[in-house]
Amino acid sequence: MRVLNENSKIKEGDTMKRSNDAAFADTAAIRATDTAASATSGMALALSTSAHAADGATTDSASHDAPTAGKRGRRMRAETDRKILQACLQIAITQGIGAVSIEEVAKRSGVAKTTIYRRYRNSEDMLAQVQTLEFGCTPELAELSATHPNLQLMLERIVQHFSSQIGIEAVGMVLSTRNRYFSRIVEQAILPERRRFADFLHRGERAGVLRSGLDAAFLFNTIIGSMIASQALPLQSTSMADLIWPAIAA
Repeated sequence: MRVLNENSKIKEGDTMKRSNDAAFADTAAIRATDTAASATSGMALALSTSAHAADGATTDSASHDAPTAGKRGRRMRAETDRKILQACLQIAITQGIGAVSIEEVAKRSGVAKTTIYRRYRNSEDMLAQVQTLEFGCTPELAELSATHPNLQLMLERIVQHFSSQIGIEAVGMVLSTRNRYFSRIVEQAILPERRRFADFLHRGERAGVLRSGLDAAFLFNTIIGSMIASQALPLQSTSMADLIWPAIAA
């Protein structure tokens, strides 16, 4: 009887131990599940945050690129318009207004005829728009002191300016024509440079470096004519300065 009681107690102890072990295992499994769920939730949150950041970066980039692309497009259109109108002006000056046509402007400018037709109805429309061209200037020459090197610099800048605007040959033709169509071109593109040249001479006269009573308009037109005749523009400003300086120096 005593042996039976002891066996019964042993069995009860084993049962309780197995029950406790099972409970412990269930608790561990629950904790592992909670940990896995927490990790999954954290990963999802991180991915969501990353996605939002990427979307924000893409949106910011797109919003930043849009104005840039718009500015670039407007600049390209303005450059194309300028090529067309400069070619139109050069043809009108060198060959006469009657020689201006869509075909000739396309050849001279390198712009496709279809592009030109989208912007201008005909040659008359282009010739009318030429009058709206804005010509740059050379403000860096405004306060140059009257010296031989500065005379050379001034002539170089003037040649570069005219060559980039309407062409040095066109300047001579515009100066010599009486056609009123070109009067605004003279006022906008040529007279400002001639005034700067005249101011240079006047500063030299006041400083006692240059002779007094110099005819600025005559000298300017002579210089332009000589440059056109020689066609050696890279060297012409240097040689022209060497030729003129002894004649105008005090």
